[in-house]
Amino acid sequence: MPFDLILRGGRVVDPSQKLDAVTDVAFAGGKVAAVGSGLKADPGTEVRDVSRYIVTPGLIDLHTHVYWGGTSLGIDAEEFCRLSGVTTAVDTGSAGPGNFAGFRKHVIEPSQVRILAYLHVSHAGIFGFSHRIMVGESEELRLMNPIEAAKVADENRDLIVGIKVRVGLHSSGTSGAVPLDIALEVANEVGMPLMAHIDHPPPSYEEVLARLRPGDVLTHAFRPFPNTPATAQGTVKRAVLDARERGVLFDIGHGKGSFAFKTARAMLANGFYPDTISSDIHQLCIDGPAFDQVTTMSKFLCMGMELSDVVAASTVNAAMALRRPELGSLKPGSVGDATLVTVRQGQFDYEDVVGEHLIGDRKIASEGVVIGGRWWHPN
Repeated sequence: MPFDLILRGGRVVDPSQKLDAVTDVAFAGGKVAAVGSGLKADPGTEVRDVSRYIVTPGLIDLHTHVYWGGTSLGIDAEEFCRLSGVTTAVDTGSAGPGNFAGFRKHVIEPSQVRILAYLHVSHAGIFGFSHRIMVGESEELRLMNPIEAAKVADENRDLIVGIKVRVGLHSSGTSGAVPLDIALEVANEVGMPLMAHIDHPPPSYEEVLARLRPGDVLTHAFRPFPNTPATAQGTVKRAVLDARERGVLFDIGHGKGSFAFKTARAMLANGFYPDTISSDIHQLCIDGPAFDQVTTMSKFLCMGMELSDVVAASTVNAAMALRRPELGSLKPGSVGDATLVTVRQGQFDYEDVVGEHLIGDRKIASEGVVIGGRWWHPN
């Protein structure tokens, strides 16, 4: 099959293949067709000189809110992904069983960007989240809808990758871990992983981890006190280590209130890296402090993670969490998505959710996106 597109001469960083080399990447039929030096172009092949860029698998943002117009926290996926180099946006619970059909028809299906979703166990998802109104949907147990959630998840397996629940003082009030137990029942019924949000206690970080199964995701994993994974002495809590040992995954989910440099420094100093790096982008953090996926990745680069580890946490690791191995890789036969980035040198001001600033010397910037084997952005 002739190549549709060749990215020529970029530095290809693909942790799924342990690859970091200057080479070409070719696409055909919507998939990655070949990786190698001097790939031959056919008369109809688009060839792009990307020698100034780093080429990675298409970035996956495992925690976004992109039900634009359907919920008050939703942002426009295509606009966000163009700027952030994201080719797969995973919406985490914006919609529940009561409104997923609208999300699918009006946002997901028309989108050029791939959108996958964790379905909220609450009937209408995260419906009361704005500058003026803040209603914890898990606080009202009458809104828990496990029967319909299982039905909707089962009927939409092409798009729904798991079940979402939010627990903590701000999202479940005095209901504590009860919504989590209900969501786990749904996840078990449909054979899907669960993503759990955590904020202030109750429940405690330890209570939530104790319930999670191998392959389940704890998002907001590097959040500030209270409910931080680190001890006051700067070590990692035993419950956190035990959970990782049995296969629980730890996701960043930066957002408006869920990432602290102090926590991250302690975790990284102990060699506890996040499994996945995600922005938790929504209307209340897109103008800061999260901004986008590449900014969130940049923070970890500036805190000492290697570029390959940062890329892995936004590509192959996220694909494995989604159980979608065709994503997050430039192996031939994989989905034909790629992201072009540069790592700029200089002084860059980064802020966490508690107001601490970090002056970093590097910034990952999105320079171009390939989706489905076609150059998508910039035009």
